[in-house]
Amino acid sequence: MRGTGGAATALTRPRADGDVPVDISRVPAREAAERELSDPRYHENDPSLLQRGLDRFWEWLDDLFGSASQAAPGGVLGLVVIVLAVVALVAALWWRLGTPRRTSSTTGDSLFADGPRSARDHREAAARHASAGRWNEAVQERMRAVVRSLEERALLDPRPGRTADEAAAEAGRSLPAHADGLRLAARAFDDVTYGGRTADEAAYRRVEELDTALERTRPTLDTASTGTSA
Repeated sequence: MRGTGGAATALTRPRADGDVPVDISRVPAREAAERELSDPRYHENDPSLLQRGLDRFWEWLDDLFGSASQAAPGGVLGLVVIVLAVVALVAALWWRLGTPRRTSSTTGDSLFADGPRSARDHREAAARHASAGRWNEAVQERMRAVVRSLEERALLDPRPGRTADEAAAEAGRSLPAHADGLRLAARAFDDVTYGGRTADEAAYRRVEELDTALERTRPTLDTASTGTSA
């Protein structure tokens, strides 16, 4: 009821004995209701904070796909086709390019990671890997044998931290007849070491043949000074 002089509206409820109604103003009534509703008994079946968060996430995701399907040609089906096309493109690029290769500034001694060994040691290790069908390791060890052999023959200066690409480029200037083979061998080494590729016997045999050919190449004095092969 409304009191005189513009007082706030009051709520009326019967007394416990049912005789005289008791007037309660609006603010105390609201506070009493809030206290009553804060009783844990009323919230036993409420969803957990995690459940409420998941519900909000799925609602947001549903709204997102709903908006995208309206914008995409063909509605939901068109959106699915676009998503599948993007996934296929990413998979094709990953298969074609492999894992991004590390640069020489971050690889350190990337070619000889296990300490100094002779070319003969690397060839023997490569042969053991090849006999066991471990072609990745065989390619790596044979490429190390190639570079170590060139260092032992003074066709390359021994330099810690040299990468396979750098060794191939430097040796190719001294032995231009084998520049292409050196570049391909370095690429095979990088593919299996950093690119996540898998070598096969053919890849190993190519590096093995290059190593044998380089061993048979006898540079003359002109080769060292002018960079022409014998």
